[in-house]
Amino acid sequence: MKHLALAVTATLLACLWSIPGLARNVDYLSFATEDEANSTEIFSKASPSVVFVTNTALQRSFFSLDVHEIPRGSGTGFVWDESGLIVTNFHVIAGAHKLTVTLQDQMEYEAQVIGVAPEKDLAVLRIEDPPDDLVALPIGDSSELSVGRKVLAIGNPFGLDTTLTTGIVSALDREIQAPGNRTIRGVIQTDAAINPGNSGGPLLNSLGQLVGVNTAIYSPSGASAGIGFAIPVNTVRDVVPQLIAYGRVLRPIIGVELASDRWIQRYRIPGVPVVHVYPGLPAEKAGIRGARRTSRGEVQLGDIIVAVNGRKVRSNDDFLTAIERHKPGDVVEIETRFGEDSRRYKVRLVESQ
Repeated sequence: MKHLALAVTATLLACLWSIPGLARNVDYLSFATEDEANSTEIFSKASPSVVFVTNTALQRSFFSLDVHEIPRGSGTGFVWDESGLIVTNFHVIAGAHKLTVTLQDQMEYEAQVIGVAPEKDLAVLRIEDPPDDLVALPIGDSSELSVGRKVLAIGNPFGLDTTLTTGIVSALDREIQAPGNRTIRGVIQTDAAINPGNSGGPLLNSLGQLVGVNTAIYSPSGASAGIGFAIPVNTVRDVVPQLIAYGRVLRPIIGVELASDRWIQRYRIPGVPVVHVYPGLPAEKAGIRGARRTSRGEVQLGDIIVAVNGRKVRSNDDFLTAIERHKPGDVVEIETRFGEDSRRYKVRLVESQ
């Protein structure tokens, strides 16, 4: 009986569909699932806030020595506020001679860099004389995300502008490498298709709120393999206002120069050696000592930082991440090795200048 009912239903639908003019009058939205209707509504509202960012570089001709503008790359960005501020990835705009922002109506605007945070792979641009109808994306809260929740990505993969892909949150608290070999922590992993050109575009929740900035994919082929990453919006909310106000992220420091990670790995140093201590800053006041050159020209190591507030330090990134968990004015405990001795210093952090 079940098979007979299905057959009758199919035959009836086929007969109805064959009636002249009926197919043209069907309201397809009335057949949309709740999820489809949600995706359609979000795309309709959010897509005008998504922009196409073109990076143009200069290149000198080998034969004529003339300098020409050449496309360096492209990516995505989104409207941060109605004054013409645009947020994108740092790697989208790195090395640019000229930046062009194209809005959904295909109007092009030259953009200026307001601030960059390479260690967070974020940048803020400003377009000149923005239109009056710019609309910023509503900001969500990435701490409310959970694995399995629906997310949507809008971007310009391979130059195909304003493309929507959907998926779920696949994992939280991932780590990825940013330009400059810094680690971005707390990253969102998604299976929403993210391809080259999506970088800098918004990751949205099912309310249409910004929850992340798409930044990277994991793929042996360079195309989407179902593993994309987005910088959480709570990080963006912390970084972007600083880029707008100061052009950079204000960080707490102790006032030291550290040995490079390559040097640390080469000589298998169990920590991060202090190369130089800047006068008048907290490290000097606390008594931390840098490397020095002996009368015979040999380099003698000073303090080697091995922990900050009990957290082990094995690289520059470890040290900076541990320090950036705090604010200027906080006191941290720096544990070091000096020769055969183990030392602990109480250091009050100050703001970077």
